[in-house]
Amino acid sequence: MKMLVAVDLSGASQKILQYVKTLASDLSAKVWVVYAEKPESGFVGFGTGRPQSVSDQVAQDFNKKCEELQNEVEKLRAIGIDAEPLLAQGVAVEVILDEASKLNADLIVVGSHGHGAVYHLMVGSVSEGVLHRSTCPVLVVPTHDRTEQKK
Repeated sequence: MKMLVAVDLSGASQKILQYVKTLASDLSAKVWVVYAEKPESGFVGFGTGRPQSVSDQVAQDFNKKCEELQNEVEKLRAIGIDAEPLLAQGVAVEVILDEASKLNADLIVVGSHGHGAVYHLMVGSVSEGVLHRSTCPVLVVPTHDRTEQKK
């Protein structure tokens, strides 16, 4: 089985990966852990005087994300899961669907942060976008505390 697991490298990703550890082990799945980096426009603006510092910061941030993603993959490998990192630049929904298609994934795993209806109306949801457009099964893992929603 080929499993594509989408993470945002936040604390919520830990809940997704914890679930995936059991699932991947039970199914003897090959796992690709994908992180979509938002595209940088390269626009600095007038009067900043130091465009190099901006591009240096972008490079540092990118390298940090690479390291974080690699660390998560190493944790999966340490428990015997065949896992590979995928870091791509682009809109998260597009990256997830494109990579799933390229890999001919059998399952996509995404998280749900549990934002409210107004948030989804204004910003949208990666999990919702993937669910509506995927051609393979999608597993949505709730990453929020259900007691927080009741408050």
